[in-house]
Amino acid sequence: MVDVGKWPIFTLLSPQEIASIRKACVFGTSGNEALYVTENDEVFVFGLNYSNCLGTGDNQSTLVPKKLEALCGKKIKSLSYGSAPHVLLSTEDGVVYAWGHNGYSQLGNGTTNQGIAPIQVCTNLLMKQVVEVACGSHHSMALAADGEVFAWGYNNCGQVGSGSTANQPTPRKVTNCLHIKRVVGIACGQTSSMAVLDNGEVYGWGYNGNGQLGLGNNGNQLTPVRVAALHNVCVNQIVCGYAHTLALTDEGLLYAWGANTYGQLGTGNKNNLLSPAHVTVEKERVVEIAACHSAHTSAAKTQSGHVYMWGQCRGQSVTLPHLTHFSCTDDVFACFATPAVSWRLLSVEHEDFLTVAESLKQEFDSPETADLKFQIDGKYIHVHKAVLKIRCEHFRSMFHSYWNEDSEEVIEIDQFSYPVYRAFLQYLYTDAVDLPPEDAIGLLDLATSYCENRLKKLCQHIIKRGITVENAFSLFSAAVRYDAEDLEEFCFKFCVNHLTEVTQTAAFWQMDGPLLKEFIAKASKCGAFKN
Repeated sequence: MVDVGKWPIFTLLSPQEIASIRKACVFGTSGNEALYVTENDEVFVFGLNYSNCLGTGDNQSTLVPKKLEALCGKKIKSLSYGSAPHVLLSTEDGVVYAWGHNGYSQLGNGTTNQGIAPIQVCTNLLMKQVVEVACGSHHSMALAADGEVFAWGYNNCGQVGSGSTANQPTPRKVTNCLHIKRVVGIACGQTSSMAVLDNGEVYGWGYNGNGQLGLGNNGNQLTPVRVAALHNVCVNQIVCGYAHTLALTDEGLLYAWGANTYGQLGTGNKNNLLSPAHVTVEKERVVEIAACHSAHTSAAKTQSGHVYMWGQCRGQSVTLPHLTHFSCTDDVFACFATPAVSWRLLSVEHEDFLTVAESLKQEFDSPETADLKFQIDGKYIHVHKAVLKIRCEHFRSMFHSYWNEDSEEVIEIDQFSYPVYRAFLQYLYTDAVDLPPEDAIGLLDLATSYCENRLKKLCQHIIKRGITVENAFSLFSAAVRYDAEDLEEFCFKFCVNHLTEVTQTAAFWQMDGPLLKEFIAKASKCGAFKN
């Protein structure tokens, strides 16, 4: 199952936002932009917004996801992106939208004006049901359900397939050798284009300086040319890297050709190949291949579920397929590609299965399964003796001499408040604490009493993060009381740096007399009280 959390940019989202994602794509020159679709079919974007590639209607970057109202409810089916970048997508209804960089008319609207928001690509596509889109560096392609291919944008090497090198401002049907043939798959390198037919034939056109078209030479092609070296196999998937190409046959065989500077062909060396070569992946049948036009990384998944990677992997040149511990090819690009971008639109399937940690979290304060209750301030918290014994030495010692197997027990707590004790018990189930700094003081007291050092550090972190002028002296006093030296020093420095403001708060003058004298003396040594 795809885990979008493996992409660095998605660490900006909360667990709740991550859980709502059903489809996603990470793109941009540094993997700094992302789009995702929620379970309610709402579309959000966030990131750098270079060249207006977020489609938000402005050029502002954002760390907080913004909703793209124009795409909500459209049911995105296929999505691709260019290098500048521009973004291209098709919906389940076969409609195409584009936005972002448009210096070479890659948005297909007949202009070179930047696309600040998603707009429908209409010319020659209005009556077509588009099932797949693909983008090169600055050109775009669309595959219709009837097998026709349309291309537009930058055409300096013939990548649009029009027979010339003039840029194509609107979608144009790719004909010549593809006339009356049915295409079932498309892919783009930086400045090259590839297509797979329903009979397994492969065609390529555009830039061929590294042999990425697989034609046995390195001459550019202005119109589609069949990859003759694959005449005796039936190809059912093709993908393109920056300047290399991978093909997968119906028998699970992998072929590679083109640039090989980083070992991305998987042949064991770094020599470019002008024609397809068979690549062996531990003698296993390959069921999926992966590459992305913005990277020099390759990946494959075998029938047994093993995922391999090769090429440029975190700066290293891996010349042979390397077995990973990943469960899908998407993880290779999240963790090892440069930049860390998606090679396809990610599909996130959320299963009913829960991990041990998730199950434990779910059972906290559950009356149905609990065998112990704590009563604090007249309220109950339901827990499990076994969990408490496993997680906490305090309870392990307590239950060693106090354990009733026959009845549900109730333990009354009067030295701590309900929010504090609940947060403590929940921490034992989740390893997390969610409390305001004022309550974290009480939890710090508990952590000190129960000798829970990790919890003590978490409380100190919460307090440091939530310190303000109003609560600074209260927090300082608590740090002294609970012998938290690091926190005490932090609060002291904060108070000194904001001395004028904090001395006007009630907490300052309500501080314990000896402690107040100690603070004033220490602050005076630092030169804080000059008058």
